[in-house]
Amino acid sequence: MIAAVPVKDLVNAKQRLTTLLTPLERSLLARAMLHDVLRALRRSALVEPWVITGDADVEAIARAHAVRTLHEDANRGHTAAVKVAQDEARRGGADIFITVPGDVPCVTATEIDTLATEARRPGATAVFVASRSGLGTNGVALCPVDAMPLTFGEPSFANHVALARRRGLAVSVLALPGLALDVDTADDLTTLVAEGGDTESRRLVLSWRLAERARGAALACS
Repeated sequence: MIAAVPVKDLVNAKQRLTTLLTPLERSLLARAMLHDVLRALRRSALVEPWVITGDADVEAIARAHAVRTLHEDANRGHTAAVKVAQDEARRGGADIFITVPGDVPCVTATEIDTLATEARRPGATAVFVASRSGLGTNGVALCPVDAMPLTFGEPSFANHVALARRRGLAVSVLALPGLALDVDTADDLTTLVAEGGDTESRRLVLSWRLAERARGAALACS
């Protein structure tokens, strides 16, 4: 089973947090989240993780976790990166293809194993995990690897489920709260602090004391 993680780059990551975090903080957060995701994948007994990227720093992080990298010459986006991995998994004879994003720091090895195990059901199968908004797709497992094409970006979850059903696949939807939390907004950061456990990402965000910073900014403007 291949578990592919597409990662664009670290320098320009998390643009929706620009009003709250500095460019350096956004880059550090992206790094921490990728470390958390790769740790979870490496703890899984069922999957072989891959990272798809054109960013040298991302490749270095993957090497530190002993994770294979598929190098992209140009950043063509999440959907194109997943297709690169899906095609490579098919050529390599993988039985099941899984993909998760690099910004789901609360994902656990148990959740990865649950996703992978669900795809082992008899027949052609598609397993999906929605983002907490219900609009995005944060987890996919396909058997066979090329059971269907994947296209990301809201409302990808509903689109994926509908396409899988049109193709006659056995569709399973899982509720996996750690995998469902992708960190893009200030509210997501609050949830990460509340639910992130002993993750590198949570420790990093706590160190920034964002609530105190916000209060200080408010006082300065009053």
